[in-house]
Amino acid sequence: MISIKSLHKYYVNNQVLKDINLKFNPGEIHGVVGENGAGKTTLFRSISGMENFKGTVEYTKGEIKNTMGFLPTDPYFLSKITGKEYLQLLCNARNVEVFDFEEKNIFDLPLHHYAETYSTGMKKKLALTGVLMQNNDIFILDEPFNGVDIYSNTIINQVLTKLKELNKIVILSSHIFSTLYETCDYLHYLKNGSIVKSVDKLQFKSIEEEMQASGIEVKIDKLDLK
Repeated sequence: MISIKSLHKYYVNNQVLKDINLKFNPGEIHGVVGENGAGKTTLFRSISGMENFKGTVEYTKGEIKNTMGFLPTDPYFLSKITGKEYLQLLCNARNVEVFDFEEKNIFDLPLHHYAETYSTGMKKKLALTGVLMQNNDIFILDEPFNGVDIYSNTIINQVLTKLKELNKIVILSSHIFSTLYETCDYLHYLKNGSIVKSVDKLQFKSIEEEMQASGIEVKIDKLDLK
C-alpha cells in the first residue's frame, strides 16, 4: 500500500499541492483528474520521488523508486538511441533479462529506428512498453492515452486490466472520461492543488458533472460566438 499524508509542494512562494492525503492499495486502479495546471504531474513526480515536498509518502514494501515504473506525459529519449536500445536500457536498470525484444513489442514499433524519430504516440507506446517490461509493482502513468491511436488505446486498456489482476498498484491521469470509466476503480478530483473529491466507480459521474459545471459555459459565452 502507498500512503500519502499531508503532502505539500511549493515552488518558491507558489504552493502547487495542498495537504494531499491518499491511499493506494494493490489490485486497484486510481485515476487523477483536473484541469491543466491543477498539479497532477507534480503529484505524480512527488509520489515517485522526483520532487522534494513536505509531508510523507510511505510504501509498505520499501522504497517506491525501486519498484515503480513512471510514464511521463512527454517521454524523453537520448539522441541516437534505437527503440530496442531504449528498452534494453530500462531492462538493465531492473536487472531484467530479455532475449527477444520483438516478442515483447506489443505495439509493433520499429525498434531498429531511432526513438527520437518516432511520432508522439509511438514515443508514448515505447516508453510504456519499457516500464511494463521492468516487472514493476507500481505504475504511475501520466496521460497514457494521450496521442495514442484507438487500437493502441484498446491494448492499453487490456494491459491495465492485466495489471489489476496481477495485484499491481496503478495510478493514472487522463482527460478522456470514457477511458477512466473503463479502467479505474477510484477517481480523485484535483483542483487548484487540492483533492476536492474522491469517489468509487459508482460516483464517477458526479466528478465529470462537477468539472463540466465549473464555469465552462461562462468561458464559452465570453467568446461571444455568432
